[in-house]
Amino acid sequence: MSISDRNYDIRLSSGSRINPLVVLIALNMIIFVVLAFFKALTYVRFPEGSDVTSYFNQNILSLFSLSASPQSLLSHPWTILSSAFVYTAIWPLITNMLWLWLFGYVFMDITGNRKIIPVFIYGTLLGSLAYILAGNLIPSLRVQSEHLYLFGAGPAILAIAIAATTICPNHKLFTMLNGGISLWIITVLFLTLYLATIPANNPAVHIAHLGGGIAGFLFIFLLRKGFDGSEWMSNLYDRFINMFNPDRTKAKTNLSKNTLYYKSSSVSPYKKTPTITQQKLDEILDKINQRGGFEKLTEEEKEFLKRASKEDLQGR
Repeated sequence: MSISDRNYDIRLSSGSRINPLVVLIALNMIIFVVLAFFKALTYVRFPEGSDVTSYFNQNILSLFSLSASPQSLLSHPWTILSSAFVYTAIWPLITNMLWLWLFGYVFMDITGNRKIIPVFIYGTLLGSLAYILAGNLIPSLRVQSEHLYLFGAGPAILAIAIAATTICPNHKLFTMLNGGISLWIITVLFLTLYLATIPANNPAVHIAHLGGGIAGFLFIFLLRKGFDGSEWMSNLYDRFINMFNPDRTKAKTNLSKNTLYYKSSSVSPYKKTPTITQQKLDEILDKINQRGGFEKLTEEEKEFLKRASKEDLQGR
C-alpha cells in the first residue's frame, strides 16, 4: 500500500485506521437503529389501534427513501443517495450486510481500499437513475410511482459484486471446500436469491438492481481503459480530511520539498539504511500526527520518509 493509499484510511487520534468496508456496514446499521427509534416513538405518540406503520412510512421513511415521482424528487433530492442506507426490517439488513461484507472483502483484496466506496456510490446513483426512469417511462409503473419506494443497498452491493467478478471471476472462496468455490458462482447464487426475494408489487426495483450491476461493470471496464472513476472522490476526500489536520498538510509539504532536492548520491555507500516496512511507516506517520508535525522527527526518521516517498513515486 502506498503513502497516498494510507491517507484514504480514516485515522483516529490514537493512530488507528478504520476499514472503509466497516464504515459502510456501520452506517447502514446506525441509520437502521435511528429509524427504528423514531418508529418506536411514533408508537408511543399514537393511541392503541392506530395505523402507526402507514404514518411512519408516509411522514418519516419517505424522507429518506427514493420515489420515482418528479414532485418527490424535487422536494427530496438527497434520497438518490440516502435510500441505500434505509431498511425497514432487521432480516434484510443482516443478509445485505453479509453479502456486502463478502463481496466487499474480495473487491478490496483485489483493488485496495480506495475504490469500494466510490463503486458503492456509483451503484447507488445508477440504480436510482434506472428506478426513476423506469417509474416514469414505463406506463404500468408510472401509475404506481407515487406510492412505491426504493430503499436498501441492493443496487450498490450488486455493483461491488459485478465489479469484483469482472476483475477476477475465478477468485476462490471457501477454499476448505474441495479447493474453493469460484467467485462467479457465488455471484450467480447471490443474484438468484436476491432477485427472487424482491416484492412482486414493485418491479422497478429489478431495474434498479440492473442499473447497479451495470455501474459495477462499467467501472471496471473504464478502469481497464485507463480511466479510474474513484480517483476524483479519493482526492476530494484527502483534501477534506487535510483541512482539519494542518500537521499532516505541513508534513506532506515538507516531505515533498525534501524529496525534490534530495540527492541519492550524497548517501554514503556504507550507511545503514533500514528496510521500508508498513509498521515502521505507520509509526512515523502517527508520530507526525501526535507530536506536532514533520519537524519533530529524528534525522533517521526523516530519511526513512524520503526513501519511502521516492519508492512510492517510482512505483506509480
